[in-house]
Amino acid sequence: MTDGQAPYKLAAIDLGSNSFHMIVVQIDAFEQVNVLDRLHEAVRLGGGLDAKGHLNKEAQQRAIDCLRRFGERIRAFPSENVAAVGTNTLRQSKNAREFLHLAEVALGHPISVISGREEARLIYLGVAHSLAKDQQGKRFVMDIGGGSTELIIGQGFEPLHLESLRMGCVSSSRAFFPGGKLAKSCWEKAITAAHLELRPIKASYRDIGWESATGASGSIRAVKRVIQQTGLAYGITLEHMYRLREMMIDAGHVDKLKLAGLSEERKPVFAGGLAILIATFEALKIDRMYVSDGALREGLVYDRLERYQHEDVRDKAVRALQQRFQVNQKYAEAVRGTAHKLFNRCRDDWKLPCHLDQLLSWAADLHEVGLAISHSSYHKHGGYLLANADLPGFSTEEQRWLSVLVRTHRQKISPKLFELLDSEHYQNALYLSVLLRLAVLLHRSHKDAAPRIERLKLSKNRIELQFQDNELKNKRPLLLADLEREQAFLKGVKFELVF
Repeated sequence: MTDGQAPYKLAAIDLGSNSFHMIVVQIDAFEQVNVLDRLHEAVRLGGGLDAKGHLNKEAQQRAIDCLRRFGERIRAFPSENVAAVGTNTLRQSKNAREFLHLAEVALGHPISVISGREEARLIYLGVAHSLAKDQQGKRFVMDIGGGSTELIIGQGFEPLHLESLRMGCVSSSRAFFPGGKLAKSCWEKAITAAHLELRPIKASYRDIGWESATGASGSIRAVKRVIQQTGLAYGITLEHMYRLREMMIDAGHVDKLKLAGLSEERKPVFAGGLAILIATFEALKIDRMYVSDGALREGLVYDRLERYQHEDVRDKAVRALQQRFQVNQKYAEAVRGTAHKLFNRCRDDWKLPCHLDQLLSWAADLHEVGLAISHSSYHKHGGYLLANADLPGFSTEEQRWLSVLVRTHRQKISPKLFELLDSEHYQNALYLSVLLRLAVLLHRSHKDAAPRIERLKLSKNRIELQFQDNELKNKRPLLLADLEREQAFLKGVKFELVF
């Protein structure tokens, strides 16, 4: 960011299963978002997943080439002003990490993979900001991506119910319309499969209800455009989608399909998206749906804007988790403060990136979250919870960091515990783990203030703490015993603690 000065620019990139999108905006002095540029390319990343869940070389190359072009536009942007996220295909891909290394080099900025529910939250945020501010009541928002479909009920700018279902226009088209066939039997199978995905949530969603239904994404926009340009209607209704389906059945094959408003780029995946939309209308009893210009990338912009100018949703998520699992917040705050001080004293010598301080602070906030399950091995329970919880605002990689730090904050430690993270992050993760372990030990009593560290000396895999004379032996014998035991634990990761 530009140290609070306005105007400044933000970029948001959505690496979808069907298309990659980028939006570049300028934020003025009144916090208004002005769109400067939009880029879009059909990459068909989801089409490159093989039967074993690996992205093939061809799909990877299409993606890399696209990201290089995107990267030219935002090369001069500071990385904190760029939000780039991968969605369903990268969630499913077994070689996503290898691809992401190449993708980040091509784009010139970090890329995060987000969970389905986080994708749904961001979509809702983007749609809500694009709608009239005076619109009252609950909203139903739907986004059909290449590999997943997000369904959200919200009010104002707050999502209330979030679901991400594993069905999308690319996956449905590949599975049920093979080779571009559009036979009636293909439609029956595709719509039935979508109904099966919707079955677990349809009753609860219908019970909650909504006042308006809005669609986002290329698939729903394409349906609206075709309905309009074929002269059927303005909004999307089930009756008009049935008529589209019959027209496509009559065509028999994608190659023979001629629908006004349907681009050549959208043709190969249009049937899968339409089948999902028909099934959703049927299952949830939707009368009419309108279409929003806002979507995931707009949501990313507003989310980043909130982080800069208001409150980071990740902080809210951490506090909510503390409350849910009855974490002692006063004690967690003390550990957080000491961990932060240790980080600042070690940052330059260990060359720690500044953003890791925030991850360390959140890990300190949540290091006791596993106590709600059991006092025995609570660090293991906490690590599992953080790896699998739905944490709004957090990417999957950020959750892995929190999980690893909480899992390794006490007791025995070995290099294997860091395997959730890329090997290149091992050293920094080890340093953060050591700092969190020390912060917890220094507050072991839960009552007394942490003893003052008079001097701290550092080298690679070594930290030396110097306290006041006789501080440990005469005043804090329990801490002395803890530190002696910690010396033995850290030998497991070839780290030396001296005090």
